[in-house]
Amino acid sequence: MNFIWQSLILILAGIFLLRIAGRKSIAQMTLAQTVVMISLGTIIVQPIVEKSMFKAIVGAGVFVLAILVLEYVQVKSNALEKFITGKSKVVIENGQLDIKQLKKLRLTVDQLEMRLRNQGVAKLEHVKSATIEPNGQLGYELKQLEKPLTIGEFKNLMNLYFPHLAQQLENTPPSDTGTQQDLFQEINHPKADTPRYLQ
Repeated sequence: MNFIWQSLILILAGIFLLRIAGRKSIAQMTLAQTVVMISLGTIIVQPIVEKSMFKAIVGAGVFVLAILVLEYVQVKSNALEKFITGKSKVVIENGQLDIKQLKKLRLTVDQLEMRLRNQGVAKLEHVKSATIEPNGQLGYELKQLEKPLTIGEFKNLMNLYFPHLAQQLENTPPSDTGTQQDLFQEINHPKADTPRYLQ
């Protein structure tokens, strides 16, 4: 029965320490952060086997402190940031694949294409440049003709070719989208009542 209470305390301690460490997912973590998080999980489980709860929490705290120190050091020094985190690697430049860089990253063309498809890119030729970020995610820029039209560009076109219609649209009040609150407004102004389907 005692190990149940220990498990609950360790879970709460783990949640608290992870809140201090930050709210990044594994995909967004740097190499150092991933190592620390995996170690943290291993340390927290140890007391259930070895019955040393206090040491486990202190050890986990040391690992979280290590993350905070590493992140602080990276903010203060660009050289240390490059050493600890690494830097972005260009895999497509001016629409051309950098095969040498892909080989260094041990990334196949098929894997790169899969990542581009996940981002909604239909053709490799549409990409002006692409990078593999230190956290493993893909960053890319489309060629000028392949970029989607922005609202600002659309308004400029309307003002240029249809000034009367553009003026009319500006004066039209926004349509009522219902009583549902904007998701971003909820962050600053949380609703007092919980919807019935969540109760």
